[in-house]
This record gives sequence, C-alpha cells and structure tokens, in this order.
Amino acid sequence: MPTTVTVFDQFTRRITDTTAQLTTLGIPLTAPAPPPADPEPTNPWTSYVAPVDRSTLAWCTAVIMLAAHHHTGIDRQVLAADALLRELGTRGLAQLHSDLHGGAPIDYRYTRCPYCSGIGEDPTQPTCGEAGCPSWDDFTEHDHFCPVCHGSDYDPGWFEEERMSDLEQLLADAIKERKARGSLRDRIRTQLRGLVKGVR
Repeated sequence: MPTTVTVFDQFTRRITDTTAQLTTLGIPLTAPAPPPADPEPTNPWTSYVAPVDRSTLAWCTAVIMLAAHHHTGIDRQVLAADALLRELGTRGLAQLHSDLHGGAPIDYRYTRCPYCSGIGEDPTQPTCGEAGCPSWDDFTEHDHFCPVCHGSDYDPGWFEEERMSDLEQLLADAIKERKARGSLRDRIRTQLRGLVKGVR
C-alpha cells in the first residue's frame, strides 16, 4: 500500500506529543528498572530486566490506547504501558488491542491498526538487520510488515462486499440446516409414535 510523507508525520507527531506531555508532568523518558528479583544461582539472567524507552512509537501508542480506553490522562497509564512493553514488546500491542475489546480477535481489515494506522508496514521503517530478516532476503526488495496487524490491508470498503456475501451464504446454510433438522425431527417423532402405539 503506498504511503505518503504525511502518514509518517503522524507517527512523529504521536511521539512528540506524548513525550512533551511526559516532560511537562516531570515523568522521565526512561522507565526505572523494577526491584530486582531473587536471582537463581543456575541462571543469572533471571534478574535481567529490559529497559523501557518511553519515547518509542510502541510505548506512546500503548499509553495512548490505555488512556483513551480508561478515560484518564497518560500519567495514570505510564506504569501499565511500561509493564506491557517490558513483558511483550511491540507485539504486545495486538494483545492489548484484543484485551481492550473484551478479548475478541481483531480483524485489521475492518479495524484500523493502532500502531501503523492501517498502512500495513512497520512504521519505524527498520533495516533488515533491525527486523531480523534472514540473510538470503538481503538481496531481495521486501516489505517489513507491521508487527501488530502483520500487514493486513485496512480497507473496509473493499472487503465489505466479500464479507456480506459470506454472511449471506452462512445464513442460507443455517436455514437449510434448520429445515433438514426439522424434517428429520418430524420423521423421528412419527416413528416413535408408531413404536409407542405398537407397544400398547
């Protein structure tokens, strides 16, 4: 899907607005590390905690989603956004989006992705090294899909006709199935009545 400069400007604006609010509120742009857990003697990495940068697009998106859902300021959702990004990373935005919709799966063809705003590409425009592409992809031109919607094309108008025909087919199948069950039920009922009369 083609993108324009104005689309990527909105990502920059999202970061700028959020970090400006944090600065105004006196909230640091790097999350303090949580208290260290008791390290396991056999695995020293259990006490490692990944730092959270509050000036990334993923963090800004998470805090805005949480604040909008809970009708609060972003200052009330800072720790929740920290925990989400620390535990799940950018892909956690998809889980958050689903959780905010009652656990229902999100179809990004009909719902605009909160991270990439429906363009389907990773808005941070990572290099192949940053995205972790296999070495054989270095010489082929390829897209880096959004880690939240996985490159789904947000185009509800385009998919609407297909969805309506699918729903009409499901409705027709349900009506046929109900009629078939009804006639089977009537035959069983008739046979049972005949058996009951024969027993008497």
